[in-house]
Amino acid sequence: MANTRAQLRSTTVVLGGMGLLAAALTACSSSPDKRCVDRDSYRLAKGYQVVSDKNCKSAKSTVSGSWYYGGKKKGSWVSGGSFTKPSKGSGGSSGGGGVHRGGFGGGKGGSGG
Repeated sequence: MANTRAQLRSTTVVLGGMGLLAAALTACSSSPDKRCVDRDSYRLAKGYQVVSDKNCKSAKSTVSGSWYYGGKKKGSWVSGGSFTKPSKGSGGSSGGGGVHRGGFGGGKGGSGG
């Protein structure tokens, strides 16, 4: 009976550790989530329409394609992101130009201290 409990505890620790590792790797991803969108397609309820990547790679495109970083995709639309590429270490920096989302105490302004 004691051996079974020890094995269960061991399995729980391993599985919990794997979850933490997966979360850390996802948070530290080296390439930002980016999509090519049509800048002229913005709709208040939907965001920007996602278009083919070739529209962001070629100057001869008929669509005004731009890279859009972050955000949430619903169907062929994306919203809640930014046209500014996040800096490599934008997680803890307040001076970076990356996607900024509110969190704990993420109100306007702020006082250091």
